[in-house]
Amino acid sequence: MALDYHRYPRPGKTEVIPTKPHSTQHDLALAYSPGVAYPCKEIEAHPEDVYKYTNKGNLVAVISNCTAVLGLGDIGAEAGKPVMEGKALLFKIYAGLDCFDIEIDEKDPDKFIAIVKSLAPTFGGINLEDIKAPECFKIEQTLKEELKIPVMHDDQHGTAIISGAGLLNALEIQNKKIDEVKLVVNGAGAAAVSCTKLYIALGVKPENVVMCDSRGVISSSRTDLNSQKRQFATDRNISTLSEAMVDADVFLGLSVKDVVTEKMLKSMAPRPIVFALANPDPEIEYEKAMASREDLIFATGRSDYPNQINNVLGFPYIFRGALDCGATAINEEMKLAAVKAIANLAKLPVPPVVNAAYGMSHLQFGKEYILPKPMDPRLLLEVAPAVARGAAESGVATRPIDDMEAYKHELERLMNADKKLIRSMVDTAKRQPKRVIFSEGNTDNMLRAAVDALQEGICYPILLGNDEMIEKRAKRLGLELDGITIINPRHDNEAERREKFATRLATKHRRNGATLPEALEKMFDRNYFGMMMVECGEADAMIAGTYSASPVAQEIAKETIGIRPDYDHFIDMHIVTTKRGTYFLADTGVNRTTDEDTLFDVARLARYGAGYFAVDPVVAMISYSDFGSSPEPESRKVHNVVEKMHKLYPEVDIDGEMQIDYALNTAHRDKMFPFSKIAGKDVNTLVFPNLSAASTAFKMMLEMGVGEAIGPIQVGLNKPIHFIKVDSPVRDIVNLATVCSIDAAVSQKVNTI
Repeated sequence: MALDYHRYPRPGKTEVIPTKPHSTQHDLALAYSPGVAYPCKEIEAHPEDVYKYTNKGNLVAVISNCTAVLGLGDIGAEAGKPVMEGKALLFKIYAGLDCFDIEIDEKDPDKFIAIVKSLAPTFGGINLEDIKAPECFKIEQTLKEELKIPVMHDDQHGTAIISGAGLLNALEIQNKKIDEVKLVVNGAGAAAVSCTKLYIALGVKPENVVMCDSRGVISSSRTDLNSQKRQFATDRNISTLSEAMVDADVFLGLSVKDVVTEKMLKSMAPRPIVFALANPDPEIEYEKAMASREDLIFATGRSDYPNQINNVLGFPYIFRGALDCGATAINEEMKLAAVKAIANLAKLPVPPVVNAAYGMSHLQFGKEYILPKPMDPRLLLEVAPAVARGAAESGVATRPIDDMEAYKHELERLMNADKKLIRSMVDTAKRQPKRVIFSEGNTDNMLRAAVDALQEGICYPILLGNDEMIEKRAKRLGLELDGITIINPRHDNEAERREKFATRLATKHRRNGATLPEALEKMFDRNYFGMMMVECGEADAMIAGTYSASPVAQEIAKETIGIRPDYDHFIDMHIVTTKRGTYFLADTGVNRTTDEDTLFDVARLARYGAGYFAVDPVVAMISYSDFGSSPEPESRKVHNVVEKMHKLYPEVDIDGEMQIDYALNTAHRDKMFPFSKIAGKDVNTLVFPNLSAASTAFKMMLEMGVGEAIGPIQVGLNKPIHFIKVDSPVRDIVNLATVCSIDAAVSQKVNTI
C-alpha cells in the first residue's frame, strides 16, 4: 500500500505547475525571451524586487543530508528523498507554500554549509531537516548568521515550539507556575537541547533543569561533556534518571523507548507532566503511564494517543508568516509568538468537523487536549499572523504587515483557493469511514461513485437496487464490487426488514393517520427503505437519488427522519470553492415557498452549516434592494428576517438585505454602508430570498467556471440524509459521500444544533 502510494499514478508526491498563461507565442515571449529581460533589469537595479517579480517570497527549500532521518538514521541522500518530498507536500497543503526538496550528499558540515549558501538566492526560506547532532548546531548557526532569509532546523525548533505550547497549557491545567517547576530532560540531542533552551526562555529556571544522556545525569562532575551538554550540567549530587525523577514536575523524553518505569512516574511531584516523545515508541507505554497515577498529563509523538506533539502544528505556519513579512531570520521572538498562538488556539471551542476528524464528541481544553489537532484549519489563521507580528516587533521584518485583519483575510483566501477545505474533509472522512447508502445503485454514476468512494477509503458503500442488474452493470463498466454491500429492498429475503421499518414508521405517525399496510407498501421504495435503515441504525448516512419513484426524496426524509427540534424546515447548501475563496450558498434546492418564517430558518441553518465546516460564518442576506431601500414585500421579507436575527442572535455576523455586489465587495459595501454589522468582513455565506434566486446563482457560477462545488448538503434533518441527482458527475457524488461520512460521525456525537 505505502509503496503504491508513492509510485502511482506517477512517482513522487509533488509537481511544478505554471502560474502564468503559456498557450500562445505572446505568452512565451513574456515568460522567457525577450520579456523576461525587463524584470531581470529591475531586480538588478533593485534587488528587493526579486520578491515582486519571482516566486522567491513563496518558495521554501527542505534541505537535508539525511544523516538523522526520523526512526531510520543515516540512510543516505537518495533513500531520504521520500521523507523530504513528504515535508515539501506538508508545506504546500497546510500553508500554500511552494517547496523544493534538496538532498545533499555531503556530511562535512563546512562543505554542506557552502552548498546551501550557494543555493540560497533561489529561496525565500530554508527548512533544514534530519541532520544529525552535533553537526546540525554548527550548520544552522552559521547559515543563520550568513544568510538574510529565514533558516530553521525543524528537528530542533519544531519540537521545541510545539512541546513548549503544550507545556504552557499543561502547567495551567495542573495549576503550576513555570518558574517553580523542576524539569528532567532525558536525551541530549538537537531536539532536547532546543526544547530545554526554549523552556528556559518561557520561564523555567536553569537551576531547576536536570538533563540526562545515555550515561546518566549530565553533571558538573563529568569530564566527557561537549559544549552543548556542558551548559546544562547540574551541581546536584545525582547520577541516574531514576534519581532525577524524584519530585520532578515535568519530564521531557527525547531518547529511546522503555527507559521510564511506572515507579519513576510515581516518584514525581503531585500533578506531573510527562512528554514521552521517543519515536516510534515512547519512553514509557501510554497504558502503563496512565495506570501509574490519575493526576498525570501525558503526551507522546504518536497520533493514536491524546496530546500528540506534532511538528506540523508549527513549521508550515511559521515559514508562512516569516516569508509574508519578509523576515530575515526566524528568531526567538518569532518562535515564542508561535508557541503562544498554538497554546491559545487549544483553548478555543473546537469546530464540529475537527471533532469528527478524531472521533470525538466534544474536544475541549483539558488533560487530554492540551494542543490543537493537526487538521484544525484555524492554525494558519492564528500562527502565521503571530509569527509575522513577532518578526515586526523584533525588527527582522523587511515588509511588516500593518493590517493584520486584512492579512488574515488573505490567508483565508489562500487556504480556500488551494482547496484545503476539500482535502481536509476527505482526510476527515478517511479517519473513520461510515456506512453510506447509495439509493440508486443501478445507475452508472452512482455505481462508479460508490466504487471510487470505497477505493479512496471515504466510506463503506451500501447499494440499493436489483442485485442482478447492479452486478451486470458493474461488469459492463469494468467495476469491482468487492467490499460493497448490495441490498434489494423488493427481494423476499428483505421481508423481515420491511416489516420492522414499516412498524417503526407507522408507529411514529399513528396520530397522523398512518397505517401499517400503507407503511409496508412504502418500504418497497428505495428511498423509504434506505432512510429507515438510517433511522433504525442499520446504516450511518444516505445519498438519496432525486429520480426515484413515489414522493420526492425531501418529503420522504421529513416523514422518515424528521426535522430537528426548534426548526420547521430544513435546507440544502452548496459549498463553492473559487479563487476568491470558499462560499456557502443556501437554500439551493429544498424550500420552494419562502415566507418570513421559512427564510428565518434558512438563515439560522445556513449560519450553522458554514460553522460546521470550521468556518466563521459572515452571512449576507441577498435581495435586489439594500438596507430597507425598497418597500416591496419581497425586500421587506428579507429585511424583517435580518432584524429578527439581530434581535435573537446578536452574536451572529449577519446583515442585509443587500445586493450581491455589495455582499461580495467588502470595500464597496463599507464605503456605501459603513454602519453595516459586517463592516470590514468578507462575506462567505449567502442566503437568497427564494429558491429560484439561490438555484440560479449557484448554477450560473458553475456553468461559467467560477468554481467547483460540493453538495447539495442538507442541514436541519435529524440524521444524515443528503440528496443529489443520479446523473450528477461521479466526483460530485463522491464529494457528497465524503460529507455523509463526516456528517454521520458528527451526528453520532452531537444530537442538537
